[in-house]
Amino acid sequence: SSHHNQQNKKPTMMKFLTLFTLCVSTTTAFIAPKPPVSFASRTVTAPTTSALQVADVDYNVIGLVVGQENYGLAVVVLGEALYSFLQAQSVGNAARVFGPAVVAAGILAVASGPMVTSGDPAQISTGLGIATGVSVALCANYGLRLAAPFSPTPKEIAAVGLLVSIAGFFSFSQNLIVDGFVTLPSLPDLPELPSLPSIDL
Repeated sequence: SSHHNQQNKKPTMMKFLTLFTLCVSTTTAFIAPKPPVSFASRTVTAPTTSALQVADVDYNVIGLVVGQENYGLAVVVLGEALYSFLQAQSVGNAARVFGPAVVAAGILAVASGPMVTSGDPAQISTGLGIATGVSVALCANYGLRLAAPFSPTPKEIAAVGLLVSIAGFFSFSQNLIVDGFVTLPSLPDLPELPSLPSIDL
């Protein structure tokens, strides 16, 4: 019987390794490539206030990178739902896994996708905000599935979806801040500390 149990565990381990490999390869897609540094110009000029406020940002490149992340998250969400449904084919499980996945993928594909790839800064900012909100909702959905006491499907695949959603959240929110679409409030200046009186000897 022990030999029979070991044979049953092999397909499960192979599935988990395949899912883990998919998660690693997909998560690396959320790492935005850094633009190359050019040393062609040797003239050094002092930065002005306008140059600091309006950076030389290529919004087409930003749209390309963020678009890949946006549509990639939609594909992963639908793939997770399909795999989970195939593990336990029932109407209840279909509603449980396909409901949130279809809604999230639809918003990413129809709403935020065209916005982040438009090349317009205002639309990119709005699209990133929508994608960030969707990733937060997906994290909550996968968290509830993992916390459920009973699951008709293995929870490993839901954990993969949670990891990819977390990676998407940090990527979208980072693009909002780093690319200047959202400005964080600055801390107020600390009050000046009183100086000690000097004593003449």
